[in-house]
Amino acid sequence: MHAAPGRQDHPVITAGQLAEADGVLFGTPTRFGMMAAQMKAFFDSTGGLWKEQSLAGKPAGVFFATATQGGGQESTALTAVTQLAHHGMLFVPVGGTHGAGMLIMDEVKGGSAYGAGTFAGADGSRVPTGAELALAEHQGRYFAGIAKKLKSV
Repeated sequence: MHAAPGRQDHPVITAGQLAEADGVLFGTPTRFGMMAAQMKAFFDSTGGLWKEQSLAGKPAGVFFATATQGGGQESTALTAVTQLAHHGMLFVPVGGTHGAGMLIMDEVKGGSAYGAGTFAGADGSRVPTGAELALAEHQGRYFAGIAKKLKSV
C-alpha cells in the first residue's frame, strides 16, 4: 500500500517482548479511520499477555500516519485505546503539553492531543514536516518522563 520496505536497522518487537518494556509507544498507519489490520493482528497475538495481565499498569501511547487530512488520526488513536484498556495499560496522551506547538495553524500538520502524527500523502511520498517531527520528539520525551516516574513507584 505504498509503504516503504522494512529496514534492517529498525528492530521489530515481538508481542512477548512487550512485557519487558517499562512503557510502549505504538505507531500505526491508519486504514479507513482505524489502526491498520497488521497492528490489530499484532494486538490479537497478545492474548497470553492479557491472560497473565503482563501489561497491566504499563504506560502506553500512540502515534500515527494517515494518507490525507480527515483520514482518521484521532479515531485511530481512539480505536487503539480499546486495545490498551483491555490490557489494563495506562494511556498517556500528549494533551496540550506541547504548548504553542499544538496551536500552529499556518501549515498542514498531523498530530493532536492523542499523539504525534503525520500525513503521508495518498501515494506515501510526503515526509513529516518540522512541526510534526517536533511533536513526535516532544511526545517521546514526555512519555519517557511519565514512564520513568511510574517505574520509580
